Amino acid sequence: MFGFQHFTIGLMALVLSGLAGFSVAGPAQQQKYEALEWIALMPQDDLDALMDPPDFLLDIQDGSQQDSMESFGEVSPDDQKSQRYQQALRSTQVIDTYDNKAIRLPGFIVPLQTNEAQLVTEFFIVPYFGACLHMPPPPPNQIIYAELDKGFALDNLYDAFWFEGVLSTEIVENDLGASAYRMQLDNVIPYPNE
Repeated sequence: MFGFQHFTIGLMALVLSGLAGFSVAGPAQQQKYEALEWIALMPQDDLDALMDPPDFLLDIQDGSQQDSMESFGEVSPDDQKSQRYQQALRSTQVIDTYDNKAIRLPGFIVPLQTNEAQLVTEFFIVPYFGACLHMPPPPPNQIIYAELDKGFALDNLYDAFWFEGVLSTEIVENDLGASAYRMQLDNVIPYPNE
């Protein structure tokens, strides 16, 4: 189910809850992280397009047959606003100033790969719960790919975390979505944990 009205709200919402965290970096790797909000990773023109959806989307009832990414993809909008909205949904435009920068941001985990012990080893970091699973994926410039060789136990998909590490601009594609960023993780910390 797509939920066009929910998508715009979900894109901007960071309703987060917490769990126990861990560090993947040793104590010698203490470093300063720039705290970011998700929208900082998206060019302003993409954000503007997503925050101003085409009028016809407002007429689509939640749960209806038209309420899906497939149906939306079949629409051939003639107006520039609708075309720009569709482009923003698939945008891989990044903010180059964050390439190879140590950052900290909150988010949720979408598991992609687990090891034999059922520990998550590859995942997407997303700005809101349900992204890629219950709703369409956020635009690639709102998804970060990460790996942890040793893996970790994710008890609940509802749990939110702070992610600290070095961000790079790199497109990674998966069946659940595509990311325009990758993060070399140093720490995964429960949210909130101040």
